[in-house]
Amino acid sequence: MGGICCKPELIDFDGEVDLNHFELLRSVGKGAFGKVRVVQHKRDKTLYALKYINKEKCIKMRAVENIIQERRLLEEIHFPLIVNLRFAFQDDENLFMVLDLMLGGDLRFHLDRQGCLNETAVQFYVAEIALALNYLHERKIVHRDLKPDNVLLCERGHAHLTDFNIAVHYNDRKPLTAIAGSMAYMAPEVLNRKGYFASVDWWSLGVVAYELLFGRRPYRAKTNEALTQAILLESLVFPENSPNHVSQECIDCIKGLINRDISTRLGCGSAGFAALRQHPWLRHLEWERMATKEVTAPFIPDSKRPNFDATHELEELLLEENPLKHKKKSTSAKPGQEPAPLTKEARLFQTKFLVYDYSKPRSPAREFGEASFVDLQPIVRDVEPRTATTSMCSDVPTPVVAVAATDLPPPPVRGSSSNALRVASPTPAPPPPAAQPMRR
Repeated sequence: MGGICCKPELIDFDGEVDLNHFELLRSVGKGAFGKVRVVQHKRDKTLYALKYINKEKCIKMRAVENIIQERRLLEEIHFPLIVNLRFAFQDDENLFMVLDLMLGGDLRFHLDRQGCLNETAVQFYVAEIALALNYLHERKIVHRDLKPDNVLLCERGHAHLTDFNIAVHYNDRKPLTAIAGSMAYMAPEVLNRKGYFASVDWWSLGVVAYELLFGRRPYRAKTNEALTQAILLESLVFPENSPNHVSQECIDCIKGLINRDISTRLGCGSAGFAALRQHPWLRHLEWERMATKEVTAPFIPDSKRPNFDATHELEELLLEENPLKHKKKSTSAKPGQEPAPLTKEARLFQTKFLVYDYSKPRSPAREFGEASFVDLQPIVRDVEPRTATTSMCSDVPTPVVAVAATDLPPPPVRGSSSNALRVASPTPAPPPPAAQPMRR
């Protein structure tokens, strides 16, 4: 008499996507109310990054509108140098967004590991980020939170913009006014509350380039008020021995980006992105081929070492009280009971966080841009060093809180682990030599 075995659960891949369509793999990141895992689609075996957000925590942190805005905005965009949305769905406890998987780590991780990056690498990243920003600005979208943490490398070393939690549509007739982003990277026009448009992203790009090259940000202070005054009033100063380490064209380009005069800031004004492309530091680049990732990156992340904090998986195994698993969404009350009335937030989740599957055609009734010119609630993100909250492959929303500190010491170099996720990737090239420490 043969043994009795359970039949494998049948999965309807032609129906609405849900968590059961994916095999859960490594836990690789976490934030204030969300986590990131590597997942594999059970039908085509493609690897993705699964970002899942606890609804209850999201409501407590008053971030419901931001999450819904991010989900809707990501459906509107698709670009090779952006971490694109592939699927979105929800169950009773969590919201899920399935995104492109980036295996090369974020620029913050590599900055921590190397101290500084060389000029060739920074030039390459500045160009790729600029292409992503230009794509967004052409669609009247401003990112508002550009920083090394939000630029992810793929296994071939290309830079991808991520974290659209406070990105928003803008209208040329109505400036945005919310103080939103990470304060150390905010442009003066955000802090002085006089209204702003896409110009703020180009300032942030300059701050990122400065930090990648010199291992420190151009404006620093011990309090929010002091940092605000520094960004608004202090002169831009480069380390005294910077001419020995980077070209004058590079310094001139950064000065053009970190420019308080919006009318002459690189990337802005009538010349806009074209002027940035023609800058002496960047004009020799193959921009069209860079936009399609055909140009070989100057640095290939080491596939034999983890490019993320490997402690997340251990925490998931040992400390998680409610491990992630597929749960069927409740559809009705028990027999004889009236359905519980939905809260305002629950109705928003149900009506606005819609199922999305990039492989299926969109419904003609689905309209983009609804409330697209609404500036979200003011958000200031902390820029404190990360120890165990980095993400290898996708963004996890950070808390909607006031900044507690604005200029903390550089984070420690993260340790390595030998149990990194193994996937096919090109042979790693040696990392670029780090620049010598700069003196002010």
